[in-house]
Amino acid sequence: MPSDNKPENSESPSPVAEKAKDVSNQAAIAMELPFVLVAAVVVGGFLGYLLDHWLHTKPVFLLVLGGIGFYAGVRDVLRRLAGSGDGSKRS
Repeated sequence: MPSDNKPENSESPSPVAEKAKDVSNQAAIAMELPFVLVAAVVVGGFLGYLLDHWLHTKPVFLLVLGGIGFYAGVRDVLRRLAGSGDGSKRS
């Protein structure tokens, strides 16, 4: 008795199913990327705002940490796009 729950005649998925899976993966990535970019900028800017408020400074930290958040968001978006293009997962 096999330990896994796979059927005995496991065939490779049909090309139509593979294409549908690929399209749905691409759609999921496309819907996720704007949220990743905006969230990084908002979190960085909010932390900068809190630091500015706590230290009673002008919006120096807001701009610096917002810029760092923008850089981190763009870097994450590019990393996710590069990992999804060739079909293999990079970490």
